[in-house]
Amino acid sequence: MRIPRGALLRSRVVDDPGDVLRTVLDEELTGYVVFEPQDALLLGEATRGVVTFEEGIPVLAYDTERDRGGRDGLEGFAVTGPNRVAVHAVDSEELSDAHETTEFRVPPGEPARVLAGDERLATETTDAAPEPRREEGRDQSAVEAFLADEDAIEAIRSEARDEARARAAEWGLDDVLED
Repeated sequence: MRIPRGALLRSRVVDDPGDVLRTVLDEELTGYVVFEPQDALLLGEATRGVVTFEEGIPVLAYDTERDRGGRDGLEGFAVTGPNRVAVHAVDSEELSDAHETTEFRVPPGEPARVLAGDERLATETTDAAPEPRREEGRDQSAVEAFLADEDAIEAIRSEARDEARARAAEWGLDDVLED
């Protein structure tokens, strides 16, 4: 995969990658952002991550140190603390070949979720994505959201206990149940 060199719009150190992701979404950037985590800044390492965008919506992610893309690539450069970020604009036609690299694709909200831990921004980004891309990654997120909902799980457990008591009473076993 080859990403063409883009016009540098800005370069700075930020504490929260979510700020950059929100700005890119608001500006509807077509191009890419290079993230260089604090460990690379302090230790002189070559760790860098690249996320490409089409009209502000993330398309690809790539970890240059581990040579991995997609969700795995995002996790390679998802660290807490400052990041040097460089935002580059590129014509969408020049990115079209790179954006066809399916093994590096990410669901629209995944960079906000993984890099910034911002579920609200992830949802906003997914909602702003073109219709065909909105469903990418939603299945896993729905299951994760359900498992995180302790009230819903407790309601299911309670209902199961009530049904077990009713069956036990029906079969004459209610005297052996413990509360």
